[in-house]
Amino acid sequence: MTGETSMPSREVAALSGRILVAALVTGSLAGCASTTPTKAWPPAPAEFRARFLELCDLAAAELQKEITPFVSRTDADPGTHHMPFFEDAHAVRALAVGYDMTGRQVYLDACRRWSDRIIEYQRNMIPGGAYYMNHSRAPGQDRGQWNLADSGSIGMGVLATAVRCDDPAAKARYLRSVEEFAELVLNNYVSQEGGISNGLWPEYAGPWWCSSATFGTLAFLLYDETGQEKYRRVAIGAMDWLLGQDFRELKPITFQQRPSGTIFYCFDFYATGLRHLKPNSPQYAALMRQIDLALDWMAGNQRTRGAPVPDYTERNVDMAGLPCLMYSFAHQLSQYRDMIGPADEELHYIGDLLLSRGRPDVSRLMIWEVMTWGMLSYAERLDPGALGCRSRSKTSPA
Repeated sequence: MTGETSMPSREVAALSGRILVAALVTGSLAGCASTTPTKAWPPAPAEFRARFLELCDLAAAELQKEITPFVSRTDADPGTHHMPFFEDAHAVRALAVGYDMTGRQVYLDACRRWSDRIIEYQRNMIPGGAYYMNHSRAPGQDRGQWNLADSGSIGMGVLATAVRCDDPAAKARYLRSVEEFAELVLNNYVSQEGGISNGLWPEYAGPWWCSSATFGTLAFLLYDETGQEKYRRVAIGAMDWLLGQDFRELKPITFQQRPSGTIFYCFDFYATGLRHLKPNSPQYAALMRQIDLALDWMAGNQRTRGAPVPDYTERNVDMAGLPCLMYSFAHQLSQYRDMIGPADEELHYIGDLLLSRGRPDVSRLMIWEVMTWGMLSYAERLDPGALGCRSRSKTSPA
């Protein structure tokens, strides 16, 4: 991450205040069954499903607009869609879960339209296989920064689209795009220590926590989809490297500068990779300690738990994604089941923040950011594990 510049990225976004059901849904339309919970998952508050689908409708409509580059944090033109693509990817992943839940074709169509654009841009990117971020280095350019951290999130959106496609040719095209990006990373940006650098980032060339986390998450998901050991191996290496450090001491972009963004990306990675760790391993023990510290920080800093912080559309928009992590750990680990209640309170607040005063202005960057992170949280509450689902043929029978 860098100091604030005119070109937005996860780095710049972080320095301005971001870095960022009644029963489990099983046998869903795309074959994306929920992961097995530690025990029966409690019903979500009654309004959560309706609010999630309202946000899905808004996101699907927004992604139908003409895409223009992200050049200003103050651009609120309602006629265009002009956001960083890594944030769009959060919406796409959540829309894919909305499709699983409802079968609404408009949700999958929005995912496919966005992913088609991403692949079109990717064809002309330098280096080959890179994803365009909707800012900085553009297709056909061989100068300017290109951030692997942003691109890891973009790849997750394309992969979420792929696994919902019944048409083999369409699915193969989306999956090939993600694997081309992954090959670029594996061949150029993985350090001997396991950490992953941030691509062509002039501020720092070494392995970095955010690129390690986003690509590590994608690599675990690619392993789940393809079964190729090279993806699991690089993801485990990145996790070992990251767990060797206290998340409160990571840099550049320190925890003190952007705590909620650090937690969101690192612990999304950990939640995705948890089942790949042996419970009696040193890595597992280190992760449990880190989870406890992260949850302690949330308890002291979430607005609904008494923290005197601005609302999330004013600062630290990625706070809207932290309930997603709370639900994920509660779903996978019985000792964290008591996190469901506080996460529900936060998500109720986030829903009110977005919807209680009428239709939110999703053309404003910080509204779009809170909405897309919040959609991930709704998705995890309503259909636990579906954000990381695999294709029908790869999923155990419901």
